[in-house]
Amino acid sequence: MNLGISTKGEYGVRIMVDLARHYGERPRSLTDISQAEMLPLAYLEQLVKLLREANPPLVTSTRGAHGGYRLNRDPADIS
Repeated sequence: MNLGISTKGEYGVRIMVDLARHYGERPRSLTDISQAEMLPLAYLEQLVKLLREANPPLVTSTRGAHGGYRLNRDPADIS
């Protein structure tokens, strides 16, 4: 059932929901999100860039071996 939401919008929301589920844990890699949500990794890489560059940023990234993405603020504060 399509409610007029684009694929980009749907996948972006799914990324945010995954990050909300794991809020307070270690950063989530895009590979982890891709596998959990069954979404194409290459597309997630494009979308997370938009989420990072939003004003204010919705996600933050951490580099390195234990890096990944996490919500920029508490899920309860995001509508």
